[in-house]
Amino acid sequence: MSRRTGFFFDERCFWHAAGSHSLVLPVGGWLQPPSGSGHAESAESKRRLKCLMDVSGLSDQLLLSSAPMASETDLLRVHPEHYLQRFKAMSDAGHGDLGEEACVGPGTFEIARQSAGLAIAAVDSVLQGQVDNAYALSRPPGHHCLADRAMGFCYLANIAIAVEAAKARHGVERVAVLDWDVHHGNGTQSIFYTRDDVLTLSIHQDGCFPVGYGGSEDIGEGPGRGFNLNLPLYPGSGDDAYRYAMDKIIVPALEKYCPDLIVVACGFDANGVDPLARMLLHSESFRAMTASVREAAERLCSGRLVMVHEGGYAEAYVPFCGHAVIEELVGKRTKVVDPFLPMLEGQQPGAAFLAFQRAAIDRMAIHLPR
Repeated sequence: MSRRTGFFFDERCFWHAAGSHSLVLPVGGWLQPPSGSGHAESAESKRRLKCLMDVSGLSDQLLLSSAPMASETDLLRVHPEHYLQRFKAMSDAGHGDLGEEACVGPGTFEIARQSAGLAIAAVDSVLQGQVDNAYALSRPPGHHCLADRAMGFCYLANIAIAVEAAKARHGVERVAVLDWDVHHGNGTQSIFYTRDDVLTLSIHQDGCFPVGYGGSEDIGEGPGRGFNLNLPLYPGSGDDAYRYAMDKIIVPALEKYCPDLIVVACGFDANGVDPLARMLLHSESFRAMTASVREAAERLCSGRLVMVHEGGYAEAYVPFCGHAVIEELVGKRTKVVDPFLPMLEGQQPGAAFLAFQRAAIDRMAIHLPR
C-alpha cells in the first residue's frame, strides 16, 4: 500500500563541524590526525542516505521539503535562556565545549536550530494531514541533549522541541517517543521524566552511552511514574532481540498508552558494523521495526508517525538501513539490494544466547506502563 511520506532535509545540516577528532576523541598527544574529518558524527552517513534515495528513485516517491529554523519561542519551551545564550556565544566564537562529547564549531547554533526545525516541520505535516507519515533528516542529533546541557553530539533536544511545539500548536495530548538509537535517549527521558503526557521508550545497548547506564529500573517519577521504559540489551543481541522486544514490550506499551502521535528517535548505530556500538542489526531489522511501529500507529493514532534521524556512524551502511526504513514508510520497494545483508545475517547470535536475551526481555515486561 502506497502512503504519502514527507521527507525533511536541509543542506545546512550537513555543514556542521565540531573540529578535528578521531571518532570521538580530539586529536593530539598520541592520537594522530585522521585522513578526513575524523569525527564519528560526520555528515557523510546522512548525505549518502539522501544520495542513495535519489539514485534509487525513492526520493521521487516522497514529498521533499526543507523547513524554517526552530524559533526562539520553540526553543524556550524546552531549553532555558541562559543555556541558549551560552550556546550562541560559543558558536559565534567558532569553538568550545558545550558538554560531554559536544564540541561546538562555527555556526553550530544556527545549524542545530535548523535541525530542530526539520523535526518540528515533520510533526506539523503529519498533524495537519499533509502527509501520512514523515522522516526528518535532522543533524546534529538531539536525544542526548538535556534541557540545560549538551551531550553526546547533541546540542538541542530536537524531538522534545517538536513535541512541545505540537502540543502548543495543535493541542496534542498524548505523545509516545520510541528511541531505538543504540545509545540511551537520556536527554528525552530527563525532559519528560515527571510527566504522563509523553511516554518515553528506549531500546539501547546496555552500558554503552551514557557510559555504564542501563536504566531498566528508571520508570519515571511523580505523575510520570510508569511512563518511562528502558530496555537495555546485551551487546551482540542482534535482530531477534530487537524484534522480540518490539513484539513483547514496545507495541504492548504503545497499545496501553494509546497516543495521539508516535515519534521515533531513529538512530542506525545498532547496525552490525557501527564503530561506536556492538549490536548486530541490519537493514531488514530496521525495516521490520518500522513496520511494527507503523502498524501500531495505524491502529492507535490514525497512522500519525514521525521518524527523526539520530545516530549511526558507519558511513557505508547507514544509507541501506535508512533506505529500508523510508521504503517501509512509503510502502514501496525499489531495486536497491543491501550488499552487507548476507554477512550480517550470518553473524547473528546462536540459540543459547537468544534464549538468554529473550528471558531478560521477559523480565523487563514487569515495568510496562500502567
